[in-house]
Amino acid sequence: MKVGIIGLPQTGKKTLFQIVTGTQLKEQSGQLKPVPGIANIVDQRFDKLVAMYGPKKETRARIDLVLLPKIEQETIVKGEIFRDISDVDAICHVVRAFEDEAVYHAEGTVDPLRDVEMINSELLMHDQIFVEKRIERLELSVKKIKDEKQAKELELMRKILCHLEDEKPLRLMVFSEGEDLMIRSYPFITRKELVIVFNVSEDALEDESLLINIKDICTAEKIEAMIVSAQVESEIVQLDSEEEKVEFLQDLGIQEPALETLTRLCIKALGRVSFFTVGKDEVHQWLVRVNSPAPVAAGVIHSDLQKGFIRAEVMKYDELVEYGSEAELKKQGKMFVQGKDYIVVDGDVLNIRFQV
Repeated sequence: MKVGIIGLPQTGKKTLFQIVTGTQLKEQSGQLKPVPGIANIVDQRFDKLVAMYGPKKETRARIDLVLLPKIEQETIVKGEIFRDISDVDAICHVVRAFEDEAVYHAEGTVDPLRDVEMINSELLMHDQIFVEKRIERLELSVKKIKDEKQAKELELMRKILCHLEDEKPLRLMVFSEGEDLMIRSYPFITRKELVIVFNVSEDALEDESLLINIKDICTAEKIEAMIVSAQVESEIVQLDSEEEKVEFLQDLGIQEPALETLTRLCIKALGRVSFFTVGKDEVHQWLVRVNSPAPVAAGVIHSDLQKGFIRAEVMKYDELVEYGSEAELKKQGKMFVQGKDYIVVDGDVLNIRFQV
């Protein structure tokens, strides 16, 4: 599962990618191919559990990120950028919202809401063109040979086209299991979850007007949005200690590091939640699909745990932190034993009991 980072030229997406993945990219005139990277999940809950247990080993959850070539007229016309986007599972669109006369803007002026609308329109257009071509082929084929499967697909494609012509992304459209199987291999871009990251200047970090102005669009089109200052984040990662980083954030009035917000939204876009395993040997953060039962979560750790699953001892992160130890949590009757039907929720601390 991977998140693709897209954006117009000079938006700061490359800087953000480097910060999140720790990858140093060489300066080049034009990025022609996707650049893969791995990002550690930044999660204060993990840090708190590490402080509580003092483990010999600590392992953060990670997600795959891909920096995609910049979106410009050439890549749009050739269609290369759309092929790259169709290969990822979710999209992170970095939008320029900072003024800097030394940095040109592809559209001549800085207008983040215009840029969001423009890119969203290009993605919708891609899906619409694909559907129109698919309908043409299916209509010709059904005329020649009466095929029930193709007839059903043609009906579905016409429904999809009507939806797209209303300028609605396909992630808003509900598909049956059969319909999902029918189109799963198709390169639909607007079915993917979308996170918009507004890259602002340092003095605009506390200004939420952008998020307020785009709120209706986000609600209507099922989009997550946040603000970040790539410039500030690049300064933070260069600080030597956590204390310095915390002090820096406090001075700026920032409650949560932007990278924590970003990785959390990416996890959400991928349809995942976090759970933890803890102990003196290791504190480990894991990712599992939303609404997964306990045995499936156990399988994320190791396939043997899923095969031999007996039960899961479940602690809620907030309660564990509140009571300060497993012993006190158990004393308060807050440690729960759950069976195969238990659905793991974000922040669960699990101890899996199994038999090989």
